[in-house]
Amino acid sequence: MSATPGWCLRLKVQPEFRVDFGGVLPLRLAAMTADEIARLPLRHGNDMQAMGALFDIMPVEGAAAAVPGGQAEPGPQLRLEGDLSRVDAIGQGLEGGMLRVDGDVGDRLGLAMRGGEIRVRGRAGELAGCEMAGGRIEVAGDVGDFAAAARPGSMDGMRGGTLIVHGNVGARCGDRMRRGTVVLHGDAGDFLASRMVAGTIAVAGRVGAHCGYGMRRGTLVFAGPQPPAPPTFVATQHDIAVFWALLRRSLAYHGGLFASLPAPAPRRLVGDLAVDGKGEWLLPGSG
Repeated sequence: MSATPGWCLRLKVQPEFRVDFGGVLPLRLAAMTADEIARLPLRHGNDMQAMGALFDIMPVEGAAAAVPGGQAEPGPQLRLEGDLSRVDAIGQGLEGGMLRVDGDVGDRLGLAMRGGEIRVRGRAGELAGCEMAGGRIEVAGDVGDFAAAARPGSMDGMRGGTLIVHGNVGARCGDRMRRGTVVLHGDAGDFLASRMVAGTIAVAGRVGAHCGYGMRRGTLVFAGPQPPAPPTFVATQHDIAVFWALLRRSLAYHGGLFASLPAPAPRRLVGDLAVDGKGEWLLPGSG
């Protein structure tokens, strides 16, 4: 297997203000030298700062590592190391390649990305996966508010791809979500799937008081604690055995409670009827 080109950027000084990392992507950096990368300007507060003033820049050595399923990592790599909680828009507009982060990240992780993969070994701020249309994001820790949602002032949330969170998520996860899959291994805030239009959200932990508020379409799967049914969602008796078998198989890949979803078709609720919605809640094992 041939070596995968790429760079490792190690934070060497904590920025005093927030840093906009938008546009720093594996495919772009793969064609550049270390000196060229060091001269790249980053917005730091109201000023600009050279990349080399904040990061040590080193080549990524060795062959491409394997990922689940036996496939090689997709294209060029960019690895980030350090406490990047003040660094925003990491992976913004990503279209291909692998972006790995060893540490916490700031807001807007993977904003409007269309392909490739992002893996974060830490926490992420607000708006993670916001308006993403493709690709895959996996976060080992917690994620802030408005994950897989719409940007302030926008009407469309997540439009495709997959967001996986192993920790907890804040409020409004999946707000105005239109397509794609969100897998939550932890708990979710009060307004999970608010105003959801389409897509699938599977949650293994607890959900907040207003889950599904204004939900119009889409699917919510509750692999763990079963929430009480809101008055604006009603039970149905439709035969979803085939659909459930396919969905259950696809979710099992993510492990945890999703690997042991019961085979019998789950209880199905439809709503939010308060907005003439037709979204569905699937409650496995609840009868």
